[in-house]
Amino acid sequence: MTPSPKTRRAGRMLAWGDAICIVLFAMIGLQSHGEPVSLAGIVRNALPILLVWWLVAPFLRTYTRPSWRNLLYTWAVAVSTGVWLRFMVLQKPFDAGYLVFWVVALGATLILLLAWRGLALLLLRRPPANA
Repeated sequence: MTPSPKTRRAGRMLAWGDAICIVLFAMIGLQSHGEPVSLAGIVRNALPILLVWWLVAPFLRTYTRPSWRNLLYTWAVAVSTGVWLRFMVLQKPFDAGYLVFWVVALGATLILLLAWRGLALLLLRRPPANA
């Protein structure tokens, strides 16, 4: 079944917001570690998570059938795998630093995503201005 135009529009809005949350996580992380917020830093920290997110979201129907459950599945898989991918690409050791980064990434992205999705829920349920 093909999603309606309204569902597709809502899915696009949610997808953009989710991506912004992940980029915002990377920017906050850079600043909290005293690093400049740069394109290279954002790519290094956000891109692995975003790549996995965009790969799993269609299979989990994150945007064609938006739900809290689909969001949480996507979040758990994408952030966990994205952090692992980041450490592999950067050839960092899988030690306590990895575990700390993984836990912080899970917690910070969850807070940002839940805040965004709560706001999106309010925006999407609002009646149109011309109604």
